[in-house]
Parts: sequence; C-alpha cells; structure tokens
Amino acid sequence: MIIERLLVAAGCLLAATVGHAQTATYPNKPIRLVNPYGAGGPVDTIAREVSAALSTELGQQVIVDVKSGGGTVIGANVVAKSPADGYTLLLGTQAPLIVQPAINSQLPYDAVKDFVPVAMFVTVPGIISVPADSPLKSLKDLVDEGKRQPGAINYASAGNGTGSHLGGELFNQLTGAKLAHVPYRGAAPGTIALLGHEVQVGFVNITPQLAHLEAGRLRALAVTGSARSTALPNVPTAAEAGVPGLVAESWYGLFAPAGTPPAALARLAGAMEKVMAQPALKAKLGEQGAEITYMGTDAFTTYLSEDRKRMLPLIKAIGLKQG
Repeated sequence: MIIERLLVAAGCLLAATVGHAQTATYPNKPIRLVNPYGAGGPVDTIAREVSAALSTELGQQVIVDVKSGGGTVIGANVVAKSPADGYTLLLGTQAPLIVQPAINSQLPYDAVKDFVPVAMFVTVPGIISVPADSPLKSLKDLVDEGKRQPGAINYASAGNGTGSHLGGELFNQLTGAKLAHVPYRGAAPGTIALLGHEVQVGFVNITPQLAHLEAGRLRALAVTGSARSTALPNVPTAAEAGVPGLVAESWYGLFAPAGTPPAALARLAGAMEKVMAQPALKAKLGEQGAEITYMGTDAFTTYLSEDRKRMLPLIKAIGLKQG
C-alpha cells in the first residue's frame, strides 16, 4: 500500500513537473488564431496585422485560420472544442460571445463557461453616414426626419445582430425616431449600398468607409464610439451631436479555451500589451479606423460581463431572432 501511494505521488509530481516545463517554455510551436469571419474583410485585416506583430514578440508563428459561417458560431465552436493548451485562440467579438448566445438556443458551446478572455486589443467605432448629396446635414436632421416619417428612412447595417444593427436600434430607442433596418452581409456591402443610394443612412463600422469619406463621396454625421475617432478627429461623437448614450463600437479580443494554464494566458496577455504599444502597429490599425484599447485578462473579463448586461436588454427589446 505504501509503495502504491509513493508511485501515485511520484506520478503526480512528474505530471506537474512536465506541465510546468511545458508552460515555462510556452510557446514552443505555432499558435492558431481562429477568425470566425470571412477572409479579406475588416476583421481579417486586423487579425493579420496583429498576428504578424504577435509572432515576432512570441518567437513563434501565429497563423490566422479563417473558420467563417453560422454567424461566427463555426469558428467559435472550433476553439471551444480545442485543447486548452494555449495553441488555439479565438479572435472574439460581441457576435459569438454575446449576441449568438442570446438568440441561438442550439448553440454548440457555452459562451461563458467554454472560453477565458485573454486580452482586448482594439475597438472600432461605428459611424453614422450619408451620401454626400443627402439633404441630411446633421444627426439632428436624421432624428427629426426619422420622427416625421417613421419607417421611411432605411439604414444599412453589417448584418442582423451585428454591432451596427444594434447601434441603429439603440438610436431608434434613444431618439424616438423610426429608421428601418436593412441588413447586409458585412460592412463593405453595406457601404456599397449606401454609395449606390439603396439606403439613405449607414450604421456600419468605420473601416470600409474611410476612403469614401476622405474622397467626399460620403458624409459623416457622427461616430458612435465613446470618444472621437483618431482617424476622423473632426467628426463629433453621437453624444456631442445630441444623442447621449449612443455608444456602439466593436471590440476585438483574444480568447482561449477554458482551462488554459494561467501562465500561458499571462504570457499571451503580456505579449499583446507589448505589441499594442508599438507605434508601427498602432499606425497600421489606425488606417483601418481601429483604436488601441488594450485590457488584460482581469479587466477584459470584467468588461465582457458588463457589456453582456448592457447588450442583452437591447437584444430582447428589439426581438432579435436567429437568422
């Protein structure tokens, strides 16, 4: 009996030693960063810029793996079901971690129990914009017309249940205006629809609109970030333009499967903090309209919980459904 106990203890000690050694040398092989959105879009562009800088900092290649489909569910589920060893990460946003759990009763993962936040790294503000020849010159004009002609003004979003859709519905709630929602398959198609006058207003993120705003083809009424965009410093926030409380910005963060060793999480979060402080990366992301908003594991976990509490009542109020 004593010998058996000694053997068990020795086995546990060996396992702990091996585990510690593996964590101490983490990472010692390439890391997969799963992008649950489509290739070539704004999220993919940001993912590839960040992964390149992170690869250099970690000394191991961080490979972006596009697993799109199912409204981000497919990619998120890949990570949820992966080994909790720090070598498979999710580029997470509100869609797979807040919106989908609220509208999809058949979700194959638990957004709270199956993931651990590693670090938030950027936010991308939404922007309320109109074609350059629009008679709407200000956010007040949009509010007034949205009240005067309920349902007559259409707004483009990046899709049903996206941050831009929720931003448009929050605008309706806060102002009493009644804009009609027209979902598109991403921010870029929504921007094209706005340029083609298929819709009168755009509620999509800033990234695909920057070139058109700079060229004068579109006009910005307000940004929906918590502060002015560094890419468009002369455009007021929605609060400054007369709609306080209208904050709708997309956040991007790294998530790992639940159970990932704390030392690996700390290594990843520390590396992210360093790369997000790099001026060159900040400039590249700024070209995409992204704002550096780094949060470590603890702060990001708190933020995520608060964002769920903020978003869920809105999702329920508008009766958002899957599809």
